[in-house]
Amino acid sequence: MAGNIWFNVVDITGGFWEKIQRRNREVTIHSVYDRFAETGRIGAFDFDWTEGKPNRPHVFWDSDVAKWMEAAAYILRKNPDPALQAQVEALIDRIEAHQAPDGYFNIYFQVVEPEKRFTDRNCHELYCAGHLIEAAVAWADTTGDERFLNCMRRYADYIEKVFVCDKSAAFSSPGHEEIELALVKLWLKTGEKRYLSLAEFFLNERGKAAQNSAGPGSWLDGSRNIQDHLPVREQEEAVGHAVRAMYLYCAMADIASITGDSALRDACRKLWENAVGRRMYITGGIGQTRVGEAFTIDYDLPNKTAYTETCAAIGLAFFTARMNELFPDGKYGDVIERILYNGFLSSTNLRGDAFFYENPLEIDLASFRAMDVTSSNPSHPIAERVRVFSCSCCPPNITRFVAELGDFLYTTDETTVYVNQYMDSTASFDGVTITQETNYPHDGRVAFKVNGMNGRTLALRLPGWCESFTLTAGGQPVPVQPEKGFLRIPVADSAEIVLTMEMPLVLVSANPAVHEDAGRVAVTRGPIVYCLEAVDNGENLRDIALTYGAPANLSFDPDIGAYAVETAGTRSAPVPEGALYAPYRAGRVPVKLRFIPYYAFANRGACDMLVWVDIK
Repeated sequence: MAGNIWFNVVDITGGFWEKIQRRNREVTIHSVYDRFAETGRIGAFDFDWTEGKPNRPHVFWDSDVAKWMEAAAYILRKNPDPALQAQVEALIDRIEAHQAPDGYFNIYFQVVEPEKRFTDRNCHELYCAGHLIEAAVAWADTTGDERFLNCMRRYADYIEKVFVCDKSAAFSSPGHEEIELALVKLWLKTGEKRYLSLAEFFLNERGKAAQNSAGPGSWLDGSRNIQDHLPVREQEEAVGHAVRAMYLYCAMADIASITGDSALRDACRKLWENAVGRRMYITGGIGQTRVGEAFTIDYDLPNKTAYTETCAAIGLAFFTARMNELFPDGKYGDVIERILYNGFLSSTNLRGDAFFYENPLEIDLASFRAMDVTSSNPSHPIAERVRVFSCSCCPPNITRFVAELGDFLYTTDETTVYVNQYMDSTASFDGVTITQETNYPHDGRVAFKVNGMNGRTLALRLPGWCESFTLTAGGQPVPVQPEKGFLRIPVADSAEIVLTMEMPLVLVSANPAVHEDAGRVAVTRGPIVYCLEAVDNGENLRDIALTYGAPANLSFDPDIGAYAVETAGTRSAPVPEGALYAPYRAGRVPVKLRFIPYYAFANRGACDMLVWVDIK
């Protein structure tokens, strides 16, 4: 088992991700705060809402702002900003002022419906508490000021009293998981074992039919939707609401790591393999349907209606990182990389101030218009990002995720330092210093300077997409074969190592059980998945076929910050003007095609988009 190296000792110093982190701290964190102020989320912490006023607090508003506070704490740890710090301090002042004498804190249930405290499992009280706890731990770690942490310790103590000691709540585990992993962080911060025991309590309560107020439900609702259909150690399929599932699985992995619970470890392995091996999109997105924001069944991966919530991709990255600690293997870094460069990064526009909640793999505006006129409640993704949502969980989650990207680079055990992700960076931990110099993901060369290894092995992840590489140490070739996805190089103390991975364009096909992608391919290069947009390629993208074997050119697009791909394709011979149908005509019309990285789609106005392309 390996331990994680946290972002506080890892600095991303240049290249692709430094630009994203700079955008996050200069634009995104402030944009999210401003939208939260406009929509009443910030003002709600004044506890002065009364019936008839605008901006009635919602049950999940606490969590939106808490994630923003956590993100601010991470940013401030390395980038002092007095104005940003003052905004967080003002919120902490109001939390401290309005926390109930017994320790309870929840804006909605103190201001709007105080008589309903802990009566409705689906009203997010424990979910909100979890995000507040995470924010408080982050703030204490950044500033050393523990007044927010002390507020949340009082709240956690009260939750323990209500749920464990008195058993006075109307339910015994949360409808939306999150508090479980937050309590583990609180235990790690304070050393108070009661918090770890409370996390275990909430895990062990799941699947007990007697408290299952949701009912058994179908595949997409009821107990399955909240992962309460079975005790956690008996769960083998990723089911229900995808974000809830990922947060639950994170907590399961945490407890398995801490306690050595082999049944939990086995459950985590089965759940991860099911989610990633049969229910994950090529972009790293999960959660196929907006019905319940949920997983469906194996190989059901529709593209136009893919829900693939941003928070679910983030949750899968968190869970996968924990799996990499439990079972070090390059395949986990592969999945995190897929998420980072595709299904997560697509969530934010290139300016950093507008967002997708859903991240579909196909935009077909004509079919969306048909849905709009045939349904009173049309079910399709939006075609352009927006600055805030009524359910705005994703934007603050994006800000905290980008700020803590350094968490994903390294893990260690007694004998090995694992390099899981490649970014221009420096790191210093356990007497070891590592510098990465790279233009990744634009090319596959990564140069390492390593010191203080003291006989340990440096294990470099060889991505699953890489079929050819060279490795040198001190300028000399190193003969090594991958072992569980890593290239292992013993280092006496210091070394200069260069890994060069060939990064050709690759056409990827899907398992034939994924019917929607049958006979189609996705264009990839290294970790990046590409797509066609109508703004470059004209309308009716499904009529386009990529020409197999055609030469392709790469051209760097500074607006996108990555390479576009130009190649050849064909379209069907046109039908006579005005005809709805016509006799089939053999032969196709050659056309030039331009693919851009999937993460950059929908930055030039609403237009059709396609990942999986026909091939001739």
